Amino acid sequence: MVAAHTHLVWDWNGTLLNDLALVVTSTNHAMATVDGPVLTSEQHRVAFRRPVADYYAQVLGRIVDAEEFGRLDQIFHDAYRAGLTTCALAADAERALRSWSGTQSLLSMWFHDELVPLVETYGLTPTFRRIDGLRAAVGGDRKASHLRRHLAELGVDPVETVLIGDTLDDADAADEVGAGCVLYTGGITDSERLRARGVPVAESLTEAVRLAAYR
Repeated sequence: MVAAHTHLVWDWNGTLLNDLALVVTSTNHAMATVDGPVLTSEQHRVAFRRPVADYYAQVLGRIVDAEEFGRLDQIFHDAYRAGLTTCALAADAERALRSWSGTQSLLSMWFHDELVPLVETYGLTPTFRRIDGLRAAVGGDRKASHLRRHLAELGVDPVETVLIGDTLDDADAADEVGAGCVLYTGGITDSERLRARGVPVAESLTEAVRLAAYR
C-alpha cells in the first residue's frame, strides 16, 4: 500500500479532547429535566449517534421535536461549558500531532467562538492550518456538510485527506466527501460499533496517525 494522504483533519470532542465523562454528565443533566433515564458512560457509548435529536428520542422512547431539542441542547451545552476546565487532552494527543509529517486542521461540532480560544489554551493553535467549529445556535447535526466546507476553505482535495474521529458520524462524513477515515476507540462511541463500521480503528491517537498515513 502506498502512502497517498497529505492532510489530516482532527475531530476535537472525544478525540483530541478527553471529554467523555463531561459529555455523559451533561447529557444526564439534560435528560433529568424531562424525567429521562440516568445513563452510564458505557450506555452512552453504545447508543450515541447523530443527529443528536434522534439519540435523545431513542433514550427517551418518544419523539423529540425541534423545539424540545433546542431546549435540551441548550441545557446540555450550558452544563458542558461549565465543566470544560475539568477536561484534559487525550494522553497521547500532543505526541500524535507531532508525528504527522503533512498538514493538519481541526473540525469540531463545538461552537466556533468558544472553540478557538479553548484550543489556544492548550497551545495547539499553531499546529493547525485551519480551525473550524459550529457556526450555529443549536448543535447536534451531522458533520458531512461541515467537513465539505472545511476542506473547500482549506483548498484541500478530499482524496488526499484523512479524518480522525471517534463517532460513526465521522466515518459517514468522510465517506460523503470522499476522504479517508480512522476511528479512535477512546472517545464517545463503543469500540465494537466502530469496528463494525469497516474502517481502520485505533486504540490510541498515535496509532491512528500511523494508520492514516496508509489509509
